[in-house]
Amino acid sequence: MTDKNFDDNAEVPGEGPDAQASSPAPQNPDSTEAAAAEGSDETPADDAPEELTVDDILGTAQTGEAAAEDAVLADLESTLLNDLKRLQAEYANYRRRTEEQRQVEIERAKGEAAKGLIPVLDDLDRAAQHGDLTEGTPFFAIAEKVRLVSERMGMVSYGEKGEEFDPQRHEAIFQQPTPGAEKTTVLEVVELGYRLGDVELRPAKVVVAVPAE
Repeated sequence: MTDKNFDDNAEVPGEGPDAQASSPAPQNPDSTEAAAAEGSDETPADDAPEELTVDDILGTAQTGEAAAEDAVLADLESTLLNDLKRLQAEYANYRRRTEEQRQVEIERAKGEAAKGLIPVLDDLDRAAQHGDLTEGTPFFAIAEKVRLVSERMGMVSYGEKGEEFDPQRHEAIFQQPTPGAEKTTVLEVVELGYRLGDVELRPAKVVVAVPAE
């Protein structure tokens, strides 16, 4: 016999089926670190690429079409502006040419009218040389009115005795050798010369004195 008084079937603490169930299962350190690493590699939901919607695609297409339309309108505007500038320049040139031509026609008409007065002025000069223009007579008054009209038209007479001969302004109808003459000068004015502005209507007809040999 033994002194120990116990039941062979009694359960020893820490042993038996219940003890195995209640004790925690051992953990593998490597599997824990791997799970942590896999968790850290997961992509956050906020960083996921956004999906394009139909509205986004249509909006992008409409923006591209609007940019293309703006470029076409800009080219059209530039072309129209250049055409407008060209037309303005052509019109300015046309107006300038028209104005120049108008002035030429005015001067031509005035010249023709002035030339018609020259024979009348010649007669008045001859009458004055012969003493037929007496102040206070009707003939004298008419002569003054004719001369006034010619002055208003811009006619200027020239040709005086003693002035130097100028072939551009004088027409020598006779040359008189004159002792002591050093250069060709107007000895006598047969008919006065007339000009209208820069236009020579008629050169002065003169007798010139030339140096004697």
